Amino acid sequence: MNQVSCNEVVSTIYQRVKALKEKGKPANYIPELAIVEPSKFGVHIAQLNDANFGIGDFQENFSIQSISKVLSLCLAYRILGEKIWKRVDVEPSGTKFNSLLQLESDNGIPRNPFINAGALVIVDILISELENPKEDVLNFVKSLCPSGNIDYSPKVKASEKSVGYRNFALANFLKSLGNLDNEPNDVLDLYFTICSLETDCETLSEIFLFMANDGIVPHSGEKVFSKSYSKRVNALMQTCGFYDESGEFAFRVGLPGKSGVGGGIVAIYPDKYSIAVWSPGLNAKGNSYKGMKFLEDFTTETEMSIF
Repeated sequence: MNQVSCNEVVSTIYQRVKALKEKGKPANYIPELAIVEPSKFGVHIAQLNDANFGIGDFQENFSIQSISKVLSLCLAYRILGEKIWKRVDVEPSGTKFNSLLQLESDNGIPRNPFINAGALVIVDILISELENPKEDVLNFVKSLCPSGNIDYSPKVKASEKSVGYRNFALANFLKSLGNLDNEPNDVLDLYFTICSLETDCETLSEIFLFMANDGIVPHSGEKVFSKSYSKRVNALMQTCGFYDESGEFAFRVGLPGKSGVGGGIVAIYPDKYSIAVWSPGLNAKGNSYKGMKFLEDFTTETEMSIF
């Protein structure tokens, strides 16, 4: 597909999905996310041939929330290598992303790094391995995109922490089961900080372009990690990136991707593009209603999915 026709398809689908009646609602259990205007909708596609295109609110910052879990995983994986899988598994959870029952039945080994328990273990690794975890994580993420337009939001962090009782329970449970090396409060502080990352669709799609490029950052040539590691993280996004709706996303969209309760979704087509969509209204599974619909229509009409 040439660039003109790709842009036309993105524009056509965007207008069609934008006109749909909004069935989703912002994440009302996090105060700062509950006040986001639900009509916001942006899309940006970044391609390895430098032919990028955005439409709608694609340059407005939003909270990426759990999308950040892919980035923290990539950094921890680069540092620790294959030893990381002794602490966290690679299987779809099949249950809620903050399940305590599953963690107990699995003896403290989270099913995958994208559910909350798994992300807490990844954060614990980063605290142990990095000299200045908050600064080092942010610098790593900024190194992935040309603009560097991404930062923590103290407001979102404080808002999420104020209602994060379930995450406090998970962290303490992980500690009791022997799968946290650091103090739960320290792990939670970095966890909430990383989840508060804010950027726009344009920057988000550029950040994740290295995952479409065998682990190499296109604008700098920096090798984040090997092609094999890139393949494995993409596989995890494919099977575990959308809470307990990951099978539905694979079935309807057919791309590795990750969502966040801020309404963002990023998806990867290896060797071709990274696409980011933001619409704050969430469906019953916690994924962006219009974002899911846009990506389903996009891969259907362009036939650009991995299947």
